[in-house]
Amino acid sequence: MPQLGYLLPTRERVMEGRHETASLLALAECAGALGFDSLWVGDSLLARPRHDPLTLLAAVAARVPRVELGTAVLLPALRNPVVLAQQVATLDRIAEGRVILGVGIANDVPNIRAEFEAAGVPFDKRVGRFVEGLALARALWSGQPVDWNGRWTLKASVLGPTPHRPGGPPIWIPGSVAVARQRAGRLYDGWFPNGPSPAEFAPQFAEVKEAARAAGRDPAAITGAMYLTLAIDNDAGRAGARIDSYLEQYYGMRADLLRKRQMCFAGPPAGAAAWLKAYADAGASHLVLRFAGDHERQLEIVARLRHDLGW
Repeated sequence: MPQLGYLLPTRERVMEGRHETASLLALAECAGALGFDSLWVGDSLLARPRHDPLTLLAAVAARVPRVELGTAVLLPALRNPVVLAQQVATLDRIAEGRVILGVGIANDVPNIRAEFEAAGVPFDKRVGRFVEGLALARALWSGQPVDWNGRWTLKASVLGPTPHRPGGPPIWIPGSVAVARQRAGRLYDGWFPNGPSPAEFAPQFAEVKEAARAAGRDPAAITGAMYLTLAIDNDAGRAGARIDSYLEQYYGMRADLLRKRQMCFAGPPAGAAAWLKAYADAGASHLVLRFAGDHERQLEIVARLRHDLGW
């Protein structure tokens, strides 16, 4: 049976001018009480302003027991990897090993390019910074002296604290293109896209596993996850309008274009249950849900659907 995660609406709250965190922590507690397995926070500095994910997850870790805590997704290229390694290790200690580090490379759109420029990071070198920075973080998480001569230079440097999980938290990456799937299988612990349909998920995840096998890794150890957006409403037309409005406000782009890139469901509960089950049947073992508004109601609906599905 798949695990279910819930994305906290940090971006939406800032868009509404609600910068306080009490309501976000209350939603986290609500999801935990309803049996959700994980809680997630997105990341952006200036392109899509929101709360810092690692800071907020530290507060969630202290308030909500049991559940895993993830970033969906963090942009490590925007950050110095030594500082990031320390922050993530500290968070994982607070959470006692419940952290999942979902990370992404960043889309090539003007506002994200501007965000990189504001952070003093060359956008065109972001893939190399991403791969090397995560490798350096993993080396530091060992707790052993690290010598490094690349984009960053370290000499017998030792990080403390180390993460709660030996070697650090699992790293999941998104991506619906072949090179991203291969990178996930070769280097990381999970594949976490938002683009494949249920029919596309299984063959694409098979590519991830084959890349892992070719790299001498255990393909069974790779997690297959999906990031999904839902508007659950008995009135399908109203649900569709809600999804479209949500996507356009969130991204500043046409909803019909976004729906081709990100899997969304708009409709009644029975349809949502069938849609989620299709992903589970295709091999997705962790489904992270983002709701288009009305969070408390939709959390309760999904909790009931999960019970009915026997999950």
